[in-house]
Amino acid sequence: MPREVFAELPAPRRALEQCRLSPELEAELVRDGDAEVRRALAANPRLGAHSVAVLAEDPYDDIRSAVALRPDLSEEQRAAVRYDFDPTSMSRTLPWVEGLHGDADAMRRLAVSSHPLIRRSVARARRLPPDVVERLARDEDRTVRLFLAESCDDAPTEMLLEVWRWWDGSFTHPDRPRGHPNFPRTGLLRYVGDPGGRMRRLALDDPESTPADVAHLARDPEAEVRRRAAEDTRLSPADAVRLLNDPAAHVRDIAMRNPRLPARVLAGLLHDRDTACTAVTNPAIPVPVLHHILSAAAAAVAARR
Repeated sequence: MPREVFAELPAPRRALEQCRLSPELEAELVRDGDAEVRRALAANPRLGAHSVAVLAEDPYDDIRSAVALRPDLSEEQRAAVRYDFDPTSMSRTLPWVEGLHGDADAMRRLAVSSHPLIRRSVARARRLPPDVVERLARDEDRTVRLFLAESCDDAPTEMLLEVWRWWDGSFTHPDRPRGHPNFPRTGLLRYVGDPGGRMRRLALDDPESTPADVAHLARDPEAEVRRRAAEDTRLSPADAVRLLNDPAAHVRDIAMRNPRLPARVLAGLLHDRDTACTAVTNPAIPVPVLHHILSAAAAAVAARR
């Protein structure tokens, strides 16, 4: 696009972001006094190498940060850019990295990138070469390890257990890392005495765990462990009743749904306005009783009209 055409544009932003500009116009714009112009140019995929180098030294952090994520930079060039990155900010997969997920050589190259967001984007691949998985599983950025646990079917067992110690699922990946195909299914009983409550929770997933283990963890000092015991169908009726008075509300709610609750206790919960909404979801309630509850509710609603 020559300067004459660019000058006639009523709204030039799209041209700044997408068009190949004439060399003289481009050289002028990358040094424009308006930061918004330079900001739009920073992500333009048709920008020349010299112009990219100029913007890589821009006084504005966000402009340099946009340049640092360009796909046309070598990793050496990327490492030389003084970009700004908040490791606690929400990360989105870079589209250009996602487009290379099936390219093993590209994944190897990008997995050692100096930029965490690029490594995080690599970790979102469903399948990765073994050496790339090994590298990312040891990444200093724990979000890289988290994304590997959530998205990559090749994530290793030990890393999944490490991630479980501090993460138990998001809205987008609620079953990871615990539901990952490589997450251990046996040998978990060894964690019954672990100092970390999150690891003690895993003990009841072990097929060799017993009702005695459930009873033991139902008295655990940490609420999240008692909650795991409260949902276990091996919980004794006496412990189910005791957990109805647990100091933690979410433990009490789970105990109300446990099918081992005695029928008389469950009936009392159904007749209590404060607990009925939760208790009615208990799977032990016979279908005829549910029909009766629905009929009674319909009658009550009709009587108010």
